[in-house]
Amino acid sequence: MPKIVDHDNRKKAIAEATWQVILEQGMKGATVRNIARKAGLSLGALRHYFSTQEELLIYAMDLVKERVAERVEKIALKNLPPKEVVLQMLLEIVPTNETTRAEMEVWLEFVLYFRNKGNRESQNDGILEGIQKLLDSLDRAQFLKKEIDKDLETERLCALIDGLAIHTILNPERLTKERIISILAHHIDEICHF
Repeated sequence: MPKIVDHDNRKKAIAEATWQVILEQGMKGATVRNIARKAGLSLGALRHYFSTQEELLIYAMDLVKERVAERVEKIALKNLPPKEVVLQMLLEIVPTNETTRAEMEVWLEFVLYFRNKGNRESQNDGILEGIQKLLDSLDRAQFLKKEIDKDLETERLCALIDGLAIHTILNPERLTKERIISILAHHIDEICHF
């Protein structure tokens, strides 16, 4: 009887192997050959799913965004106090555990790789749009302070998230999860009243 292969799961497994290669060897090591080896596939089998290295890398990059978005959506559905929902959503973007740290390290590698190739289209992480939606939602629920400039606050919160993410990767001893939670909670209190 022929083996039934779930092609969606296989593509995701290849993307996850790509992440592992990048974490271990950087983008220079993310060759199709190394990725195929890490995924336990032949080159031909890998090429069945991705005809080019760039196609594979873009898929792997998009899968990072998809996983983060899925976790954020699950948090939105939880029955938690509003401040806790906002805090937990933001913590999915900042590297505070093994999963989010690996995603951020891989994401930064992807961004630099595609920036150097001149492909700025692939660099949209969706964070700015997500923060805009979050602040719009807080505003509709009347949790956002009235004096807040939503456009300015969107940029400021996005910059805060990006800065925390980068500095956590560079200096994890200084920016512990507890410190990040404290910083984000303080910022939320500055812009919201719950």
